[in-house]
Amino acid sequence: MLFEAQALARSRACRRKPGMSGLWLILPPMTLSPLFKIRHRGFFGFMNASGEVVIEPQYIEATDFHGGWARVRLNDRWVLLDTQGRLYLKRLFRSIGLFSEGLACVQLVRQWGYINERGEEVIPIRFDSADDFSEGLAAVAIAGRSGYIDREGRFVLKPIYTAAGAFQQGLAPAADGALCGFISTDGSFAIAPAWDACQPFEGPVAVVVRGGRWGLIDRQGAVRLEPQWEFAPGRPRIHFREGMALAFLGNKYGFVSQEGHAAIEPMFEQADDFSEGLALVEINGAWGYIDPGGRLAILPKFERASRFREGLAPVQSNGRWGYIRPDSSWALPAAYDAAAPFEHGLARVAVSGHWQYITPEGEVVWRED
Repeated sequence: MLFEAQALARSRACRRKPGMSGLWLILPPMTLSPLFKIRHRGFFGFMNASGEVVIEPQYIEATDFHGGWARVRLNDRWVLLDTQGRLYLKRLFRSIGLFSEGLACVQLVRQWGYINERGEEVIPIRFDSADDFSEGLAAVAIAGRSGYIDREGRFVLKPIYTAAGAFQQGLAPAADGALCGFISTDGSFAIAPAWDACQPFEGPVAVVVRGGRWGLIDRQGAVRLEPQWEFAPGRPRIHFREGMALAFLGNKYGFVSQEGHAAIEPMFEQADDFSEGLALVEINGAWGYIDPGGRLAILPKFERASRFREGLAPVQSNGRWGYIRPDSSWALPAAYDAAAPFEHGLARVAVSGHWQYITPEGEVVWRED
């Protein structure tokens, strides 16, 4: 969600992983080629890009690999798995964050600390909450107040804020009482607290909230866009993708640019972020794609669709899924029950309830028995 002034320090990675408890590793993984999750008789494992199974399906639940690690579930516990298929059992944690700048936040019972990529507890578990490291600092809370620590766990900025968020380009959202502003790395407010909620800066602007609506300010605190936009259902945070952010007003979707103006007026029933120069939009119940100027690049004629990835986008036509190119021509005909975007040269599709991985040419490199 947006960083509310009274809960600014709640980290997306460190605080919001219910059920992701498990045992941690003791050695760093060997990062090789990408691995892809596969399924066999209800169990999950992993293959390489050639379709060779490198970790046999044996886990009842598994995540994709991220930064060299995947989480797998053993009974009611989550354990980290490296790319060699090794489970590293050292200490039981209730929650595990993703690595950021070489450290990951971990929760033991109720309090938080940090481990390095060898699984060593390098910052003791003693904080009430913990955020990812960003620009060498991490926001943590202790005794109801938030401050910032360095990679050695030392307080660089004392816990004097009612809440705090991540530094981006030298500024971080922080709250003094009920309102939030932005502090510099010396802890002073560079932008005075004046907003109900704030997000970290993305490029030249940051999202700020007043009265439940969001707008934009620049790095000097000047308002680029008055708070006027609503939050779309299911999207409690605003993110810029390729210089544009989804905007929602009066049950219609449009786009706001990082320059601070409505680049594309709200007119669409549904919309998704820009990806590879095109954004998915719904018009009269059908899906198509627009360019950054708001012009229709691909006419709305699909029942469902997804973002472009690696030059192709999965779309549904007559109940079946295939892949199109940016010029709207079919790269792979609609022949699948389900289809995911391409990633690292492969896409996962379903045929008669069974998974397959295919190349952009449609060659099957692996199929579920």
